[in-house]
Amino acid sequence: MSETASLQQESLLNRETAGDAAPAGADAGAAPEGGLKPMTITEAAAKRIAYLIEQEGDPQLLLRVSVSGGGCSGFRYGFDFDKQINDDDHTFERDGVKIVIDEVSLELLGGSELHYVDDLIGSYFEVRNPNASSSCGCGASFSI
Repeated sequence: MSETASLQQESLLNRETAGDAAPAGADAGAAPEGGLKPMTITEAAAKRIAYLIEQEGDPQLLLRVSVSGGGCSGFRYGFDFDKQINDDDHTFERDGVKIVIDEVSLELLGGSELHYVDDLIGSYFEVRNPNASSSCGCGASFSI
């Protein structure tokens, strides 16, 4: 299965709800330099990312989380597998799973939490973003 196909099978959405954030002391990633807040990864998200990487058959993959202009609310979340860490990237880890975020995206995602939901209405990644003033109905885009 291709990297894109694995991610497309997931409904990668943002929803503002509570969940199982990494407890204090978990390896969710050190605070980035420059006053940016880290992005945390819940246990459920780490498990799902690990599963998707296993399905790809390449343990070197990282999940790249990004923000780009677009969507119905102004900004939209992006999720892709990547093997490269660029000079302006920040990495965050939980339970051996790493996510990578470029510095510009982290300015909009700092303090956020990446979570995975699997319930009767579907399964999806969600970004719990305290910086978002609003989000669209599907949760894939947001505004500041």
